[in-house]
Amino acid sequence: MKQEKRTEISSIGEFGLIERISRNTEALNESTVKGIGDDAAILDSSDKQRVLTTDMLLEGVHFDLAYMPLQHLGYKAVAVNVSDVAAMNAVPKQITVNIGLSNRMSVEAVDALYDGIKAACKDYKVDLVGGDTTASYSGLVISVTAIGEAEAAKVVRRSGAQKGDIVCVTGDLGGAFIGLQVLAREKQEFVENPEMQPQLGTYSYIVQRQLKPDARMDIIHELAEQNIVPTSMIDVSDGLASELLHICRNSGVGVQIYEDKLPIDKQTYDTAVEFGIDPITCVMNGGEDYELLFTISQSEYEKLKNHMDIHFIGFVNEHANQARLVTKGGNVVDIKAQGFTHFKK
Repeated sequence: MKQEKRTEISSIGEFGLIERISRNTEALNESTVKGIGDDAAILDSSDKQRVLTTDMLLEGVHFDLAYMPLQHLGYKAVAVNVSDVAAMNAVPKQITVNIGLSNRMSVEAVDALYDGIKAACKDYKVDLVGGDTTASYSGLVISVTAIGEAEAAKVVRRSGAQKGDIVCVTGDLGGAFIGLQVLAREKQEFVENPEMQPQLGTYSYIVQRQLKPDARMDIIHELAEQNIVPTSMIDVSDGLASELLHICRNSGVGVQIYEDKLPIDKQTYDTAVEFGIDPITCVMNGGEDYELLFTISQSEYEKLKNHMDIHFIGFVNEHANQARLVTKGGNVVDIKAQGFTHFKK
């Protein structure tokens, strides 16, 4: 019998898989404005458009319960979806939560998980409106769907960047990645010596960046107050390099950024050096910071130039699909995505 052809997912990767799926997906409803291919879907609803996004977290892939408190995990599961809504310049309104539970989970453990979920709902002013629970034979599984809304003219995609636009990023980058390295090291030391106590006091900021990230809805509200609509936007979940390349590909433009403009916290920098990791590598490829990367027209610069938490790191040019970094020494290097890979060989 002839063996059927088998293509490993790892051979095409996450984005190849998404592209393959989207080829066979047809919108059947007029209300579906944007489906697969951006941070969130866009649905039409009277005078506003709705955005829809979903994210799945799997034990052993996205989190380790050895060092991830369940309350923090619940909060993070909501925050990462709110971050995708924010990346569309929209405001989250409702979420649904689906969970798969192994027989290791108790009622009290589920209570702790939902304490975190409800805390995030309160912080982001989101209603928990439904979900599903089921048994899981492969550890804890969490899937959250978030629904947001925005005026049609103010929804922002990855595809609107124009030549001359300024590239902006919020907060600081690399902290979540290096925080994960600290947690992994402490776990290994605990495995080798169960009597030891975790030494996390000097790493509190970067550990929190990993365990309890904050979706930047504050920036979305501030942009609205200033009547600023970014030309393109994406959240930094897989690393700055990866997100820059998404904007380049979707907008048909190039970007040039500058190493000396990249925001990095001192604790992130010092801990990266301690681990023997280039701090700029953490910034460019770390991921899970959930900051916002966006572009604005030069005419909007005056409104934001004094903002303490928005950093101007480069500009958009006409060189399609070309992302480059100018180092402190003046060298120009091509940016390549080396962040989190969802399907590994």
